[in-house]
Amino acid sequence: MAKLFVEALKTGYETPIREGLKFIGVDGTLKSSDSVAIKPNLTFPVFKPGVMTNPAAVEALIRVLKDYTDKITICESDSGGYNKFSMDEVFKSTGLEEIAKRYGVRTTNMSHSPSRPIIVHSSLRRLSVPLPTLLLDETDLFISMPVPKVHANTGVSFAVKNQWGVIQEPALRLKLHPYFKHVIYAVNKALPRSIAVMDGRFGLTRNGPMRGDVVDLNWLMVADNLFWCDFAALQLVGIAEHRVGYLWDIFQREGINRDAPLTVNEGFKTCPRVQFYLKRAMTDYPGLCTFHSRALAYLGYESLLARPLHRLLYLVREPFY
Repeated sequence: MAKLFVEALKTGYETPIREGLKFIGVDGTLKSSDSVAIKPNLTFPVFKPGVMTNPAAVEALIRVLKDYTDKITICESDSGGYNKFSMDEVFKSTGLEEIAKRYGVRTTNMSHSPSRPIIVHSSLRRLSVPLPTLLLDETDLFISMPVPKVHANTGVSFAVKNQWGVIQEPALRLKLHPYFKHVIYAVNKALPRSIAVMDGRFGLTRNGPMRGDVVDLNWLMVADNLFWCDFAALQLVGIAEHRVGYLWDIFQREGINRDAPLTVNEGFKTCPRVQFYLKRAMTDYPGLCTFHSRALAYLGYESLLARPLHRLLYLVREPFY
């Protein structure tokens, strides 16, 4: 039976994280020899509330984990899609590099890590998707640290979508967009034991994953199952499960529904629900179309027309970065 913990951030992150890990049973199973990988959401060159995981949340999680093991890695891959930027620079700009040094843990840019492929079947296609061996072979506990936000292409970006950054090359992610629902499910299933620590201090509504309205939510969620985490998060932000296609597909595969068994704390029952919504701008639709079409993805990101098409788009929309 899945377990889920939600608590208000009354005095910071550390106490809810500690109580949440106890609630889902991690404190009783984590050993000093275990290696833990923390995957925050770092989708912008500098920290932006509602868009990225708060470095303070990562620091609090490290402090709690240090009670059990010193083998802790903060990991993320280069980001930026068509306009790639280095995750090494993001570790510096957000202060995560300094936090890692302070606690004797490490940061790893997975774009530079060894990898091995997993095979993903999408309809009649057989896709080879390389993933870091750091996670596949060297990690005992994987912790996804997303923020709750809407997403112009996928509907929402929560704990499951956060692992899109596990695919090391931004250019490959763009090529895989048309097969997203199958690839993201396979990536999450390939990971070792995984839990979620969702940073709900702020969320993002109206538009996302980088431009929208920041919402002060002031809660933290800990779940021992990434799929159940997203199912519960949808309830907290008022979005029906069937409106998010890739999650609806996963929930059906995993037998997740409102009648399935789930153990929750009182905080989840009493946590205020906030209504999120998605309103795409006209300039979001070229990206949405390429997200769902391999031919258009090639035209927009790989062909000789890609650069002039992006220049044309930037005449009416500022680049994200």
